[in-house]
Amino acid sequence: MTPPIWARWTLWCAAAGLLGNAHAHDFKAGDLRIDHPYATPSLPGARNGAVYFRGIRNSAALPDRLLSASTPVAARVDIHRMRMQGDVMQMRALPALDIPGHTTVPMRHNTPDGYHLMLFDLKAPLKDGDRFPVTLRFERAGTREVKVWVQTPRGRALNTHHH
Repeated sequence: MTPPIWARWTLWCAAAGLLGNAHAHDFKAGDLRIDHPYATPSLPGARNGAVYFRGIRNSAALPDRLLSASTPVAARVDIHRMRMQGDVMQMRALPALDIPGHTTVPMRHNTPDGYHLMLFDLKAPLKDGDRFPVTLRFERAGTREVKVWVQTPRGRALNTHHH
């Protein structure tokens, strides 16, 4: 028996990713929700890249901290803060990232005052559509591997300050 047309249409739309964001994904680590880890494609010859998140949400009253990160696609990963100082974007490495209780810490691309994970000495270029693992180590929530999707942000030109 053939399914009704509406059922076939629903299945086709779901398969095509039209019924929601096909790239939306999140991970849990204790009381933390790591929302949509992503990286932007790297420019040809670039040795560095970056990983972003829509945010890391702490649903607990107690604070947590992101202590470190690692990935097989880069020799080193640092936690970075970006901040506008007048007309100049400045970045600096942080020893850890505080995640207060009942708070979401955004780590988005092209944020003038925000955070990201800096990837140093990439072993290969990051290409749109690639996926790779990143291991995050938190003070309270422990260690959690997440899958990062390489994607060009919608409607935005790539910010090349990492290259």
